[in-house]
Amino acid sequence: MQNSRISQNRRSLLLAAGASLAAPLAAHAQTGGEDIVLGGSIPMTGVFAFAGVGINAGIADYLKILNDAGGIKGRKVRYVPEDTGYKVDVSVAAYKKITSQNKVSLYYGDSTAFSKTINPELDRNGNILMAGASFATELNDPQKYPNQFLVGPDYTEMFGILLRHIAKEKPGAKVAFVYSDSEFGRDPVESSEALAKKLGLNVVIKIMTPPGSVDVSTEVIKLRRAAPDYTIFHGYILAPIPEFITQGKQQGMTSKWMGTFWTMDSSTVMKMGEAGDGFMGVMPYRYYYDTSAKAPMLDKIRQMRPEYQSTAYIQGFLAAMLFTEAAKRTLDAKKELTGKNLKAALNSIKDFDTGGLIGVPITIKGNSIPVGRVYKADMKAQKMVPASDWISL
Repeated sequence: MQNSRISQNRRSLLLAAGASLAAPLAAHAQTGGEDIVLGGSIPMTGVFAFAGVGINAGIADYLKILNDAGGIKGRKVRYVPEDTGYKVDVSVAAYKKITSQNKVSLYYGDSTAFSKTINPELDRNGNILMAGASFATELNDPQKYPNQFLVGPDYTEMFGILLRHIAKEKPGAKVAFVYSDSEFGRDPVESSEALAKKLGLNVVIKIMTPPGSVDVSTEVIKLRRAAPDYTIFHGYILAPIPEFITQGKQQGMTSKWMGTFWTMDSSTVMKMGEAGDGFMGVMPYRYYYDTSAKAPMLDKIRQMRPEYQSTAYIQGFLAAMLFTEAAKRTLDAKKELTGKNLKAALNSIKDFDTGGLIGVPITIKGNSIPVGRVYKADMKAQKMVPASDWISL
């Protein structure tokens, strides 16, 4: 009650001030004093919450650094997230709610399914640049998805980084692909088989399993017979990877074992225990604890959060950095914050320094950032350590 009386008083004071106040307010609007809004469909609960919680914290932390330093041309960036539980219909409802209540310029999506479902809506809206948790190869198409981008390499590019590393380490190596029977799992398999051939590698077997925890004893026998030098897992988070490795080693397999982004968080790999020692995989970013080279942004993150932060956190943090860099470049060019202008500004990023989050300067040509590095699990140190240089495709 008291609040409404105060706001009525404030309104009458503003009205009393009359025309003398109107001019500076109009000028403020022209210089763009309004907040820039970054909306988000964030899976804070449900099966993907392990990533969503980190993503959410990463976005919020980067925006705090940016806003504390004055924002973008004097405008604050306001973050408006909604929990989706990693359900597409809930995510779409969150998008509609956030965009109906705010003038949204930037949006973070929680899944491939959401990114594909919402794409016609993004095109119709015309004012939003979107990125998200997906690295789906299909989204890496500027014609079909003109207002979206991936915060790293797509899944086919991740395989490309691993296969190039293999070809350099062991020319002519025998490779196995083990992947889940899901859109996520099948995504890079066909095109990566063709790339392996081109690199002189021999894909000796492809094994598809249901996602998650399943009995893999029959598959392990097939894998052992094929005797690959390297086995690449894709489309899983953790299970059934440790089962494959443990049983494979028990049966005398000498394969090196590899994974892609969503398997490669340090805490996930460490859960493999002894079986995971030497496990390798592709990571587009430096790990939280990597002090091997200068990384001022990682130093800031470690100051803000002294405990380990996941690779999902780094992904959210970098997404916010690239979103706001695109907004800054759009406003610097005195252009409106439309989807088209924001994407063009994003694609003008050339040799950009991420503050060491990625170990080389990045250039964004299409919808992805085709850069990564192979890391290896050191179980004694309980850390992922570099096994290759940074590989740019």
